Amino acid sequence: MSRFLISTPCECQASLSATLDEHRHVTAGWATRSPRGRSAAGEADKELAPAHSINAHLDRFDVAWLCPYCGRNTLRTFDAGAMRRLPAASASPAAGLVPPGTTSSP
Repeated sequence: MSRFLISTPCECQASLSATLDEHRHVTAGWATRSPRGRSAAGEADKELAPAHSINAHLDRFDVAWLCPYCGRNTLRTFDAGAMRRLPAASASPAAGLVPPGTTSSP
């Protein structure tokens, strides 16, 4: 199964990202803050950002995110030929993220 990574900045300067499957449907969406939001370990803060692909069957399609930092609904257009393919063995970059108010299962 082919997977792809897309990214775009939000108006609040957070970085919105998503992984897509071979049909260009979003499998995971997340946002990271700019360097001023880095944790004590020096890593950027990462939050879940609900995302959805629109007209994924077309070569030019849209992805919409809900930014967890500013609350904006951000819509961006992507070209299928410009997406970055992820290596087959890599885990989802959003793995380990848990929505606020829930607990992770062991």
